[in-house]
Parts: sequence; structure tokens; C-alpha cells
Amino acid sequence: MEPPRSIDDYALLSDCQGSALVNREGSIDWACVPRFDSPSIFARLLDPAAGHWRIGPTGEASVSREYLPQTMVLRTRFECATGVVELTDAMVFGPDDRGHRIGHGSPHVIVRRLEGVSGSVECELDLTARSEYGLIRPSWQMAEGGYVARGGPQASVVSSDMGIEIDDAGDLRATVAVAEGDVLLTSMQLASPFSRRPDPLGHDAMDGLVDRTIEGWRSWAELHQSYRGRYADIVRFGGMLLQALTYAPTGAIVAAPTTSLPETIGGTRNWDYRYCWVRDASFTLDALWVAACPDEAGRFFDFLSIATGRSRGNHEHLQILYGVGGECLLPEHELEHLAGFAGSAPVRIGNGAWQQVQLDTSGELLGAASLLADQVGTFDVVTARFLVSAADIAMREWRNPDSGIWEIRGEPRHYVYSKLMCWVALDRAIAIADALRAAERVDEWTRVRDEIRDAIETEGWNESVGAFTQSFGSDALDASNLMLGITGFLDADDPRLRATVEAIARGLTDDHGLVFRYLAGDGLPGDEGTFTICSFWLVRALAQLGDLERAEALFQKVIGFANDLGLLAEEVEAATGGQLGNFPQAFTHIGLVNAAWDLDRARTGPVD
Repeated sequence: MEPPRSIDDYALLSDCQGSALVNREGSIDWACVPRFDSPSIFARLLDPAAGHWRIGPTGEASVSREYLPQTMVLRTRFECATGVVELTDAMVFGPDDRGHRIGHGSPHVIVRRLEGVSGSVECELDLTARSEYGLIRPSWQMAEGGYVARGGPQASVVSSDMGIEIDDAGDLRATVAVAEGDVLLTSMQLASPFSRRPDPLGHDAMDGLVDRTIEGWRSWAELHQSYRGRYADIVRFGGMLLQALTYAPTGAIVAAPTTSLPETIGGTRNWDYRYCWVRDASFTLDALWVAACPDEAGRFFDFLSIATGRSRGNHEHLQILYGVGGECLLPEHELEHLAGFAGSAPVRIGNGAWQQVQLDTSGELLGAASLLADQVGTFDVVTARFLVSAADIAMREWRNPDSGIWEIRGEPRHYVYSKLMCWVALDRAIAIADALRAAERVDEWTRVRDEIRDAIETEGWNESVGAFTQSFGSDALDASNLMLGITGFLDADDPRLRATVEAIARGLTDDHGLVFRYLAGDGLPGDEGTFTICSFWLVRALAQLGDLERAEALFQKVIGFANDLGLLAEEVEAATGGQLGNFPQAFTHIGLVNAAWDLDRARTGPVD
């Protein structure tokens, strides 16, 4: 079987605890269960020999696919010369996974339902499990009604109607003619090899799990998908995707369900994004408020406050990312046995950025808190104390250099965005001081907030460039400075804001008009594509300035790079328009939802 061709080929499956990616040929090439950051069971996405699970026609087929309405259950339609079959894929929910509790009771089972629509189509099952990121080839043993894989710290139980056999290589194979009206089901459930394994599932049980999962997603959508503005379909799908990237037991949202999908094909900028970044907090909460509901926003904030509050200890800065269970230590290392996506090595697990100092974190955290203040009233004592300490960290540390929003692995600098977010931290703390029981702190916070403003305005503005630049004393542009208007630091009628937006629109865009993060050297080899969230920031900035035609045109152009299911990665390759980076990217879809919301408000005013 050929290696993966394009990141765009994939669809996401999720049970709100773990994930899988399915390509257009019906092959699951990536699966991490029971958690998003668990070692993979299938990793063909990152190496041809690292495991996959395909169900589909043996011959050529015309392929179309969709998520079933109001769900993340995938249906792929194969139209062949002899007939048509449809494959429905679901990471299934437990019996109580409905409404506000979606994903909490996941049984960690993938079910695949193959149905004959017309004629007769010869189909195959090809299952080569390779656990521990492709290191372990399990041994399959026949069990009543299925097969059990043993090897390593996980065991798998496979059940099927397809007449599976173990081939000479020790993997599972089946070939079957699927006629009109046939319904064949196959499931794979995770188990521990050190405790009683679950029994194989029968046909009716597997079929019921698929139906229950469809019902679970739709019950969630009925409670949360109430947005009625323009781009409603896009906004609702964005909210559902954010839910699919949420680790239900804690409320953490992963940046992406993948690791090491490259920022340049063949390059080394390959990172593990299966963790939760505090930076995304305020943007995420904006998006959840629009596309989902305050319950999800509140749970995410609870996770952030618990994780960051518990782990800060005596450090003078906040950690920037955490494991989905609130873990602090995320050591980064390379998996040298994997070739990487399309030969893009190294493959990394863990993320060394957890050790970096990035001073913007307090701003995102207080920005998130300010969104919730109207709902919660007064924060509980522990949370209020922690948020006050976060504001005080920004107040004490804002003068120091840091690694910045883009986690540049070089010498720390005085990044304008980091200073801006320290200003945001104090500005929002002042606004919600009563909810924090911190009225006595307002005078000092106000004094330092004004000092930060003065520093940004005097040292961040570059007269020769005619814009705010990446860092104090720098000539380089940086897309993060689009946030100067979005955060309210600069008003829409401030000529410096328009000058900065126009400078970025001229100097940091490709031929498609999409936005690079920056073009200055960052100490890492190779290039990268345009950053899709930065393009959505430009949409928002243009809308704020009243340039609605330009904003609308750019928005339509950016969403045009999504794949056939509406999924977007981190970046778009300037030369080809193909997607790059980890996929699908929560930050990108957060940007999409917020840009759609801003465009709608700019056109029509506030909506329900």
C-alpha cells in the first residue's frame, strides 16, 4: 500500500478522549487511544510500516465522504464499476454519553460498518496493528467471535462479520463480496493485557454502538448548536470540532490530535501538538461562547485554573502547556525508528516548549477569566487568589525578555505581543477586580498597565517601518501584532493600527493573500507555510477597520483551503495551496469561528 499522499486526505474520528485519522481509501492511518497523547496503535501516517486498518473496495472507486449531520461520524461512499458500498466509521460513546456529558464514558472502541448500496463490490479488510508508535507487532489469537492481539502494554479485541483470517505475516485479512442490502460490521476495542479482556462484540452490539454514537453527537448538538448568524454551518462545525478535540474527563482541548506532521514536506519543523496550550484559552473561549455554550467554556477554564494553579509552585511565570490530564512534565524526544510523514523527520513526542518562558500566558488566562466573569459572578476564593497572582506575575515580569508566542527556539527577546498580553492581563484584572475580591490591587495594576502601554507605544513602534514590529528595536513584522486591535489595545480609528495592519497585509502575505507568522530568522532550519490563524486574524483586523469587502474576500479565500470535510491544518503551503502541519488544528478552527463571528457582527450587529 502506498504511503500517505496529502494531509488533506484525512478525516478525524474522536470519542472526546482519543482520536483516529481515516484517509479517503478507508484506511485508519493514525489512532491514539485511550487518550489523545497515548502511544499510537496505527501510525502509518508517520511511517509506511507503522500500522493501519483499511476497509474498502479491492479495485478502483470514485470516493465521496461526509460527516453525518450534527455528528463526527464519518460516511465514505465508494462508487465502483460493479456497484456502490458505504463505510460508516465511529469512535463510539458509552451509554451515558449524551448532552453535557458527551465522551465521559467512552469504551474505547472503533466500529466500522460496511453497507452494500447497489450491485456487488469485492471489498477487503487489512488490519496491521503496530502499537507503541510502530515498535510492537502484536500476536493475534483466535477467540470466540473474534481475535485478540497481545503484545506490549495494550491488548486489542477485534470482532467482525467479514470472515477474518490471520495471514502468513501474522496480520488480519479478509476479502468479501458486499451485495446490495448487506451490512457487515467490524470493531476494535482496547483492553489491558493484565486484566480480563472484554468479550468480542456481536453484530447487533456493534450496530447499536454506531447508532448510540450518532444519537450522542446529535443530543450534544441540540443543546449547543444554537448559533443563528451568518456562516452558521461553519460556526457550528467549528464548535463540534472543538468538542471532538476536548478530553472529556478534564475539559482540556488539544491543539491537534497528531504529532510531527511537517510545516514543510521533508523539513524538520515537526512538533507534538497533542497537549493543551494556555495561550489558546481566550481565543478558545470566544469560539466556544459563539459555537457551543458557556458550559464548555466553563469546563475549559476550570481545567486551566486547576492545571496552572497547581503546577506553578514557586516559579515566577506560568507554564504554557499541559497534558490533557493536567500533567506538567512533557519531555520531548525523537522516535528515530519512524521515517516521518512523506519522509519528514524527525518524529517527536513530548514538547520541549513546556520549559520556555512565555510572558503572554497571564494575558490569555485573565482574558479567559474576563469572559466568564459575567456568568460566574464572584470567583471562588482559590480561583480568585490564583488569578490575582497571575496578574501580579504579569506586573512583575513584563520588562523581561521571553520566547514569544511562536515559541522561537533562540535567544529571548522583548516581543511586542508578549508585552501586549501583559497589558491585557492587567487590563482584564482591573475590569473584574470585584469578582476577584481585589479592589485594593487596582491602583497598582493601573499604574503598571499604563507603563506597559507607554513601552509598547514608544519601543514597539518603528517609525522607519511605519508599523509595530516583532520586538523592541526590530525591523521585522509579525502577524501577532494584528492582536493590537483585536484585544482593544488600539482603537479602530488609531492610524497606527491601520498602518500596522496594512504593513502586514503587504509584507507578510503570499500570492494567495494568506499570512505568514513572520519572515525573520528564528534559529531553526527550513521554511514554513502561511499560518492559517494569522490569516483569520487579518480578516478580523480588516473587519474592525471597516474594510468589510476585503475581510469577506480573504475569509472566503482561506476557508477555500479546507479539505472536502471542512477540516484545516495549521498552515497552507504557499507554492501549492496544500495543507501543512498538525491536523486538524484547533487554533485554526478557533480563528475561523471568531473571524466568522466578527464578520457577522460587523455586517449585521450583535446576533443571538
